[in-house]
Amino acid sequence: MAGRGPAPKDSAKRRRRNAADLETVITPDDELRGPELPSGVLGVDEDTGEPVEWHPMTQLWWDSWRMSPQAQQFVQTDWLFLIDTALMHHTMWARGRWEFASEVRLRAAKFGATPEDRARLKLTVDDPTTRPQAPVQCPDNVSDITSRRTRLTG
Repeated sequence: MAGRGPAPKDSAKRRRRNAADLETVITPDDELRGPELPSGVLGVDEDTGEPVEWHPMTQLWWDSWRMSPQAQQFVQTDWLFLIDTALMHHTMWARGRWEFASEVRLRAAKFGATPEDRARLKLTVDDPTTRPQAPVQCPDNVSDITSRRTRLTG
């Protein structure tokens, strides 16, 4: 009678062996994607009778999404979801209704708005300017710089 309870399980079998999820790498291409913000959805100004225009901050926010590298992967339903979010963004800026800010933040996080959101989504935006440059191939008639140095310092 060696002890109480069942024998401990083999610890090697208890370790998790889940494979790490692969990151999705997207490269910015500065292409404008997606639809324009729809006109006429904000109603009519009671004083002028003109259609209400989108707030400039919402237009900036929308264009940044259209130019973002993530937009390469957006489908129609994503754009429709972002239009609904743009309505909240407009209300937030135009009317000072800051209670919409948390919902806008949560909705934008689903698309990888911040570095933390992209890390959670395992989404990496490749920056071609920070990539190490490939070595330049020398033509056959050009000698290596080290051989020239060796001859000169010799």
